[in-house]
Amino acid sequence: ASERGVIVCNAPTSNIVSAAEHTMALMLACARNVAQANASMHEGLWERTKFTGVELYEKTLAIFGLGRIGGLVAERARAFGMRRVGYDPYCSPERAEQLGVELYDNVDDIVPLADFITVHLPKTKETIGMFGPAQYAAMKDGVILVNTARGGIYNIESLADFVAAGKIGGAAIDVYETEPCTESPLHEFDNVILTPHLGASTKEAQTRAGTQIAEYVAAGLEGS
Repeated sequence: ASERGVIVCNAPTSNIVSAAEHTMALMLACARNVAQANASMHEGLWERTKFTGVELYEKTLAIFGLGRIGGLVAERARAFGMRRVGYDPYCSPERAEQLGVELYDNVDDIVPLADFITVHLPKTKETIGMFGPAQYAAMKDGVILVNTARGGIYNIESLADFVAAGKIGGAAIDVYETEPCTESPLHEFDNVILTPHLGASTKEAQTRAGTQIAEYVAAGLEGS
């Protein structure tokens, strides 16, 4: 929109590929203990047996939110040979079929199926705290959780309890309810990977955003 010569715009699609790729990076890092093994190597150690991981191949990935980013994650998970199940009350059966995702209507039905869970949901009253003690307890032993969407979708305090108990095998969190986040109940766990909101932090995403904004400005000036 343009008012008094000021054009206000954003570039909402500029970072979706970067966010989807960061999701896959975190999922793989958790599955193969990449961060822990790297830290061990930098300490001068050689601990191959300690960091035995799991494959993504033929594992079940539950995707909560099948919008633009969730859809890209589904496509990339297909290349890894993952079974993909999803929950999104706004996703049509036709889109789910196109993505190769088996759609479920109920969160409680899908949670016990997943070896990996990733969320790609907006921050709303319904999604904040969507995953808490009841959902964690119903998950498979050793499940791996990823969040590159919005902070607070996973209840962090409860998540820490289930990681400590060994029920949750690993987690990777890129977004937080309050940012910057320099301490949390998850900071003490080696099997929890924490990144400082890097989902959109690629050269390509920044270039794309600048290009889109320039195009919006040009279009706004032409229409003024």
